[in-house]
Amino acid sequence: MTALAVELRHGRDLVEPELFDRLVDFCAQEYGLERLVAEQVQDQAIAMCYVMGTTNSGALMAPSETVDPGWHTFMLHSVEYAEWCQEQFGYFLHHSPNSKTRTRGLMVDVVGKIRDAGFVVDESLWGTAADCNPPTCCGDGPCC
Repeated sequence: MTALAVELRHGRDLVEPELFDRLVDFCAQEYGLERLVAEQVQDQAIAMCYVMGTTNSGALMAPSETVDPGWHTFMLHSVEYAEWCQEQFGYFLHHSPNSKTRTRGLMVDVVGKIRDAGFVVDESLWGTAADCNPPTCCGDGPCC
């Protein structure tokens, strides 16, 4: 039996490149992140939103503290976010802050759902990486 290589998806590919760049620039400036980190945060936030919206699991998932600014950034671009939600899943995906405690178990579950949907996951942004080191460690895991 031959195993087929499956190319993993990126959240950034779910939006137009121009929009992604605007989101990253805003996220970097608003949250004081290096641009490369803001790119990773935004990519993960978009992938998470897609999984939450397409599986209707918004009540079961939450972003890590590090990924949350990416979702906030997207939502602050409200016209684009609302249109994207409608195009992707036919409804507006709301953000209900403080609805869940960010535990390592929850983050592992969220990461698993994103990975199962075929997306690349940067575990250092979720607090689930084995070797979590600042400045990318989100503080959600026992390593930070």
